[in-house]
Amino acid sequence: MVDRMVGGSGGGTRLTAHGKKMLELLRNIEGDFQSFLTAMGKSSKGGQRFERFQQYFQLMRRWNMKTSARNQFLGTIKSVRRGPINAEVVLDIGGGDEIAAIVTHESAENLGLAPGIEAQAMFKASWVIVAADDGAKTSVRNRLAGTVARVVAGPVSGEIVIDLPLPGGKSVAATVTRDSIDSLGLKEGAPACALVKAAHVILAVAH
Repeated sequence: MVDRMVGGSGGGTRLTAHGKKMLELLRNIEGDFQSFLTAMGKSSKGGQRFERFQQYFQLMRRWNMKTSARNQFLGTIKSVRRGPINAEVVLDIGGGDEIAAIVTHESAENLGLAPGIEAQAMFKASWVIVAADDGAKTSVRNRLAGTVARVVAGPVSGEIVIDLPLPGGKSVAATVTRDSIDSLGLKEGAPACALVKAAHVILAVAH
């Protein structure tokens, strides 16, 4: 963005050609936005349109929220099946994969969970079980199969990142013991499956 100059009374900096283009672009964007606000104010429906714009802006800010959950998947609710105590919510995350979550009836009501609603599934890396064989039978509800993209092994534990064949190049991160990494033969390029209990999945929706 800038070039450093030496000399004179201590030197200084100046914008590069790329820096000048970026500054011009930012000024143009600011001018366009001010023109937009002015046009909205002059329009008979300007107040309503500006209010909708503000609502959209706030919605986008909510979706950009930060959480401590390492794994996050945006999808559409496919089904909500209610039981005597809890409800099972199945989220379609694309590519033929689904994530199921077990939530209380109160949570389902408060979040307005229903088929067709967009929601985000989140779970911690420490809640992910890694299996080297996708064909193994387990009681875990969620199975996300892919390929090991990265292995960061420490003396006691390590992190495994599994790339999934999903649109947008999503991946799952798991924290496992060093013994598990060695015994399962987990290395880059090897097939692996992330197993996540439905009770460990947290759902979030925008309101």
